[in-house]
Amino acid sequence: MEAAGRFAVGEENAVIAHDLRVSVRSVQRWRRTWAQDGPRALASKGPASLPLLSDELFAVLEQELAKGPVAHGWPDQTWTLSRIKTLIGRRFHESYTVQGVAALLKRHGWSCQVPARRAVERDDAAVASWGKETWPSVEGPWRCSGPGSSPRTRLDSR
Repeated sequence: MEAAGRFAVGEENAVIAHDLRVSVRSVQRWRRTWAQDGPRALASKGPASLPLLSDELFAVLEQELAKGPVAHGWPDQTWTLSRIKTLIGRRFHESYTVQGVAALLKRHGWSCQVPARRAVERDDAAVASWGKETWPSVEGPWRCSGPGSSPRTRLDSR
């Protein structure tokens, strides 16, 4: 609409393009439309495409996500953009890119995050047992005092 006002006072396309940070071709196209149909023809017609999932379908997707990845056949409890993309394809027969899934989630208030809880499969008793029994044998002594244990010690090859 700013361009329409500037067309009316006779400004050049290149100046308008520079000021509005668009291409000269875009300004030429706008000027032609303005000359034929007036300033109302330059009003925005909205986004070039509508989202593939409506708000109602996104609510269904949220219910599916709440079930967790294991319920949908993945081996662990981690949702990734790629997995969500696959879920959308399976459930709604719509094709998104990974970047499109990220934009969809962001548009609905979701954010990337790491789970704050521990894995369901974790066995605290096994972890404690390994730390007491296995780790000391793996770790070994801190210092060896035998011959050749220091990098400065040289073995005689007599």
